[in-house]
Amino acid sequence: MDQKQGNFKQGRISRLILSQAVPLTLAQLVQVLYNIVDRVYLGHLPGTEEGVALTGVGLTFPIIALIAAFINLFATGGAPLCSMARGGGAIDRARRIETTVMHLQFITGIVCMAVIYLTQKPLLYLLGASDVTYPYARGYLSVYLLGTVFVTLGTGMSGFINLQGYARKSMNYMMIGAGINLVLDPVFLFALHMGVAGAAWASVISQGISCALVLRFLFGRDAVLQIRLKEVLHADYKLVPEIVTLGLAGFIMSATNCVVQAVCNATLSIHGGDLYVGIMTIINSVREMISLPINGITAGSQPVISYNYGAKDNERVKQGIRFMSAVGIGYTSFMWLMIMLFPHGFLRIFSSDQNMVASGQVPLMIYFGGFIFMSLQFVGQSSFVALGKAKQSIFFSLFRKVIIVVPLTLWLPHVAGLGVYGVFLAEPVSNLLGGCASFFTMYLFTYRKLK
Repeated sequence: MDQKQGNFKQGRISRLILSQAVPLTLAQLVQVLYNIVDRVYLGHLPGTEEGVALTGVGLTFPIIALIAAFINLFATGGAPLCSMARGGGAIDRARRIETTVMHLQFITGIVCMAVIYLTQKPLLYLLGASDVTYPYARGYLSVYLLGTVFVTLGTGMSGFINLQGYARKSMNYMMIGAGINLVLDPVFLFALHMGVAGAAWASVISQGISCALVLRFLFGRDAVLQIRLKEVLHADYKLVPEIVTLGLAGFIMSATNCVVQAVCNATLSIHGGDLYVGIMTIINSVREMISLPINGITAGSQPVISYNYGAKDNERVKQGIRFMSAVGIGYTSFMWLMIMLFPHGFLRIFSSDQNMVASGQVPLMIYFGGFIFMSLQFVGQSSFVALGKAKQSIFFSLFRKVIIVVPLTLWLPHVAGLGVYGVFLAEPVSNLLGGCASFFTMYLFTYRKLK
């Protein structure tokens, strides 16, 4: 095998990681653009007061995060296992893992679409919707759910293209979809006046095209682990416990994002009203946007680390963890400085509402006050997943979000008159405590034991 076919045992670790990370970052940027482009256009819609359309669509993000959680349950568990199997020469096992994950992703898409559609009204009101914002949230979500299967298959299976050494192909497939979304959004919103439903339709169509391209590759002859339809229809359910156990970390990270966003929206609707729910929507958008490079580095490191761990080359595993740490800490430090210096610039990307921009600067700076420590969480978490250490990755996923963020979000608004600022303060505190705990546990009890 050569590097193109995903042999990560040869060559410099930093170069291998970057060869994976750069296309992955661009692919993730494209994926995030599906929702971010919607928010940018909706935040500048004429005739909406205080960003009501943006706020309404923001209420759907916890539900979209829940769908992502189920995608990660199988994708982040199956991909490292598949990569480790390839590194150890177990090609048949690697293929069975891949086809089983595809089977599970398809079922997940169908079930999530049906259950969420039937329960969307109580869910949206539980997440902080008001009578003013609910019509916008419902109009967007009802259409977006039609593309759930496209999301679970397209996003959930793209990692299997990456681990085969074809990260650029995965990136290109995502970029094609995002480009179509970028064109359709203004057409549906401003030319055809379809409102929030138009933004959702643009996402569904573009995600469907990306999904078709991903599946075409995986079923095609260029794939190292070519998928056969009969294998997908008859999945190896004996592998499911192993996939789910390792994937629980990714599931919990996304599911707890859903819980945290739900708690934040509900708390902000009480202490600040629709305006601050809209500000949190913008902050979440900024977070998704600036987290892409660190997500790309950690995601690009995982197949390289997993492959070498499967090949029992622990020195290269340690090199991968060191490089991932250095890049992550350097990048988050730079972005922290940019946000502290130019908070209004980040806010204006997503809204032209003067009141929202003015009111959002302090919350934005508070929320990202501990962003540097977020890199430690990413590195520790990704290292545990790459090495197949499910228990540790699951614990630290729960620790930062459920044990720290949720209680602080509910408690801090009542401390010293913090009010809405207490909701935003919970994030940097959790970054500091959770990030340090995850990273130094990984360093002391995993990294140092790699002989």
